[in-house]
Parts: sequence; C-alpha cells; structure tokens
Amino acid sequence: MLEPGSVFHDLDLPDHTGRERRLSEVAGGDPVALVFSRGWWCPKEQRYLRELSALQDEFEVAYTRIVVVSIDAPEVQSAFRAGLGARFVFLSDGDRRWLEQLDLLEETDSTHRPYRPTAFTLHPDLTIHAAYDGYWYWGRPTAEDLRQDMRAISRTVREDFKR
Repeated sequence: MLEPGSVFHDLDLPDHTGRERRLSEVAGGDPVALVFSRGWWCPKEQRYLRELSALQDEFEVAYTRIVVVSIDAPEVQSAFRAGLGARFVFLSDGDRRWLEQLDLLEETDSTHRPYRPTAFTLHPDLTIHAAYDGYWYWGRPTAEDLRQDMRAISRTVREDFKR
C-alpha cells in the first residue's frame, strides 16, 4: 500500500539518458519528492513541472531530490527536461513495468495509459512521509507543501538539524 509509513518500491527504470537507475541510487541518501506524471503532452504536467523546476535550486542546496516518473521514452524526457531547464532526474516507464504494480494507472486516458498524477515525499530509506493525489490539479503538492514535508523529513534524518 502506498501510504505514509510504508516503504516505497525501489523502482528500477532508465533515466532520461537511457541509463538504468534505482530509486534508492537516485535518492543518494537524501529525502525525495517523487512525482508521477502523465507525460510531456499534458498541459497540466507542463505547468506543474515548471513549478518543480523553479524549486530545484532550493532542493539542491537543502540536500533533497526531485524525481519524476512518466511513460515517456528517455529521449522524449530528455527533450522535455531540457525545455523546462530541469536538472533533476526523470525516470522512464515506457514499458509500463511499474504502472500496475503501483496501482497508479490513470483510467480515464485509454490512449496513452499514463500514470495518474501522484506525488510522494520520501525519507532517504524510501519510507513514505506524505502522498498526494493530483488527478485534480489542486490535489498536487504546492511548493510550500514540499518545503514543509522536506523540513519535517530533514528534522528526522539530519542529526545536526536543530529541532
């Protein structure tokens, strides 16, 4: 079950360069905002991922990560990522290997069979801190939601974070 307190699957997928990666490797011991996206073609995803790109400087200096998963092929993700000016990792599930295991299929789009827009904030060990259902745009985590989640996670995993 993908709910707070459970451990998220250690996904193994190619990144935007085509290199196989594990989610735990990408996390690199840091807290993670894990975002499942319909794909580059959705205007809602374009808008939301521009917002995430605007946060990347904060995530980088705070030793936290952003990871996006979609059904887009790595070369499509690479182009989309470049257009956004994003520096964070995109993982490609073009074969939809994890889609059903995670039970995140967006059932209203039978053409693309994409992920339902969902976001998770994760501890470095991939334990879920919070889950957001973004099928309706307002269900997605805002920049402030992500800041608060990363602050709460960092307080629990950084020994020198003053409480």
